[in-house]
Amino acid sequence: MKSLTEYLWFEVPGRRGFVNITPTVENLVRKSGVKEGLCLVNAMHITASVFINDAENGLLHDYEVWLEKLAPHAPIEQYHHNRTGEDNADAHMKRQIMGREVVVAITNGKLDFGPWEQIFYGEFDGNRRKRVLVKIIGE
Repeated sequence: MKSLTEYLWFEVPGRRGFVNITPTVENLVRKSGVKEGLCLVNAMHITASVFINDAENGLLHDYEVWLEKLAPHAPIEQYHHNRTGEDNADAHMKRQIMGREVVVAITNGKLDFGPWEQIFYGEFDGNRRKRVLVKIIGE
């Protein structure tokens, strides 16, 4: 069995943002030499997310608006977590909604996506460096 472990680092300017990481993950699949297997992509911070959806700017904007309605950043006093001196309780909740990780099948040496599917890194408490694990295993 073959395997590859890589870490991607992100520092999103501003509090929130989305980054399409599909091309980077596709390059890692090629680098791994795996023809049949699985690719795990995991946000390793509790205020960031990895998810799969359409790479359409209107949809990303809609996510931004929707998430802010579900877990508004302000007023920060509304969250018990922020009583610790932090101001990112909303980011923890947004991450919970958007998910921690994705697993994509590798078939014939390529990510086996459905139509329009792309992998995104979602940042909900930015302005600092965070990492994403990419783990590829297979034959």
